[in-house]
Amino acid sequence: MTAYEPVIGLEIHVQLATRTKMFCGCELVFGDPPNTHTCPVCLGMPGTLPVVNAEAIRLGLMIGAAFGGELAQRLVFHRKSYFYPDLPKGYQISQFDEPLVSGGRLGDVGLERVHVEEDAAKLTHAGATGRIGGSTSSVVDYNRGGTPLAEIVTLPEIRSAEQASSWLRLLRETLRQLGVSDVNMEEGSLRCDANISIRPVGETTLGTKTELKNMNSFRFIEQGINAEVARQTALVQAGERVQQETLHFDPRTGSITSLRSKEGSHDYRYFPEPDMPPVAVPDELLQSALSSVPELPLERAERFRTELGLHEESARLLAFRRALGDYFEETLQAGGAGTDKQQVANWIGNDLVRRLEAQRKDDEAGETDTDPAQSKVTPAALAELVALVVAKKINRKAGEQVLDVLVAEGGRPQAVVEAKGLAAVGGADELRPVVQAALDANPDVVEKLRTGNMKPIGAIVGAVMKETKGRADGGEVTRITREILGL
Repeated sequence: MTAYEPVIGLEIHVQLATRTKMFCGCELVFGDPPNTHTCPVCLGMPGTLPVVNAEAIRLGLMIGAAFGGELAQRLVFHRKSYFYPDLPKGYQISQFDEPLVSGGRLGDVGLERVHVEEDAAKLTHAGATGRIGGSTSSVVDYNRGGTPLAEIVTLPEIRSAEQASSWLRLLRETLRQLGVSDVNMEEGSLRCDANISIRPVGETTLGTKTELKNMNSFRFIEQGINAEVARQTALVQAGERVQQETLHFDPRTGSITSLRSKEGSHDYRYFPEPDMPPVAVPDELLQSALSSVPELPLERAERFRTELGLHEESARLLAFRRALGDYFEETLQAGGAGTDKQQVANWIGNDLVRRLEAQRKDDEAGETDTDPAQSKVTPAALAELVALVVAKKINRKAGEQVLDVLVAEGGRPQAVVEAKGLAAVGGADELRPVVQAALDANPDVVEKLRTGNMKPIGAIVGAVMKETKGRADGGEVTRITREILGL
């Protein structure tokens, strides 16, 4: 049986973080009463003229600069015509053949373009059945109408639903760290359409594509793409043809339904927006966009890996969660040149984050967060704690007890160690008699160890830990045991 592979391209709509709408001065406030942020311009009243939001253009240029795309030298808008209740003008002001950004790449996926446009209003279909008083009804909230959007269109280089979801997570974090959007999927600040086709493995030509519309969670995106790939594969294997159409995926039932035949650009009757003639992109706007691009997650992860020697997993965790990465670098600075960087990364990414997340869950007031900088554990305190463990002045278990205190109360690790008597048992001279006593009390274990079977050594380590109240170093106990038994 012929094996097929998916070919997937994504279209991502990102709500830009501006104070006002794309072509008018109405404020953007999520959750306000319906139709309270409108004006004649965004309602499409006759005789009104749009004025482009310069901040939206700057944010769009920042996206292009971050992805290495070619930035447009002039700004050109087109009318995209279609008739629907959520577009009061009967058309959308968008960009067609001269996008704000051409090309670019993020990770393993290339970009075709990034263009800016206005969002449509929000339609709400009443009731579970969509019927009020026996008739189908919908209501429209025009507060969202005119919101500045950047549409990011990828090349068809994605080969699985899992890759699509992973790449979208990278995109969301990159956009968040750029500061161009809050990328809140629950509020619709980031929405995704997927263009999907299949072809026999080894082929280079593209099959007939369908489009899944407006998926707003990573889980739904994976489920929807997998369902559509399965549907197309079943059609082709049955000798039927895939129709080019726009589809809806219902995550509750897993079903896919047709919305309409897939439109082409000719269906939208694009033509240049007569109320907004082309203008040159101001140099100061371009320079502002270029200078505003920070170090991005992939770049930071690479620096953590190559310059600081972190493991790949640690580097990505700290780079993809900016608050953790910032705290990590502040801890290294507080600890000085000799700080064990990987150990700091481990304590932040595993121990500290786990405790702060548990604290946040238990905090009914919701005053804590997983940002370590907002916790009671200062970077200097964590650097001191790691140094104590690395120098074996306290063992790992004692270090965790110290961290518990720091998370709850703050303070300095050394003071906690002294107050709770957590200092490690001294050198080998102090620990050797304790190990010898444990060996004498467990002759059966000693017999097994002498045969080369080291599994039972846990009993010796456990006995020593009990005697020293957990202050011994397990590795040192093992070393002394081997030395005593001549292993």
